[in-house]
Amino acid sequence: MPSFNIVLVEPEIPQNTGNIARTCAATGASLHLVGPLGFKIDDRKLKRAGLDYWWLLAKISYYDGLDDFFSKNDGPFYYFSTKALHVHSEVKYPDGCYLVFGKETAGLPEDLLLKNPETTVRLPMREEARSLNLANSVAVGAYEVLRQWDYPDLKEQGQLTKFDWDAEKA
Repeated sequence: MPSFNIVLVEPEIPQNTGNIARTCAATGASLHLVGPLGFKIDDRKLKRAGLDYWWLLAKISYYDGLDDFFSKNDGPFYYFSTKALHVHSEVKYPDGCYLVFGKETAGLPEDLLLKNPETTVRLPMREEARSLNLANSVAVGAYEVLRQWDYPDLKEQGQLTKFDWDAEKA
């Protein structure tokens, strides 16, 4: 089964990171947290946003900074930024890829983006909009990868619960 990685560089808001961990748990992506983090990993808000099962389903790795992260991972890396020239859906994401996202208030370091213009991508949005929420951006990126791979090993159909089924018959 192919795999992919979500990388958060210096995330600041625990609720966003909890939601992203939940997305990783649901999709099978590995989560990489690059410090310094703007919260403690045992933050109540982080756990609440991630629900009770993300610790069990999501593989999470921690790094002291970008140098530490890059010394331990080979890529390929795709940098998500509002400053990118390429649209995220124009890229073909390979097995083992890393989707890299910056902190909520500043994004990724510009020198990193300047060194990697061909693998820096953006989510289209209105010109007047500054950016999307980090957790939403990660979800859009993750599901684009999965869409391209035809959602491997993911359940694609749901079913109504007995309660819902009985309500429709009434």
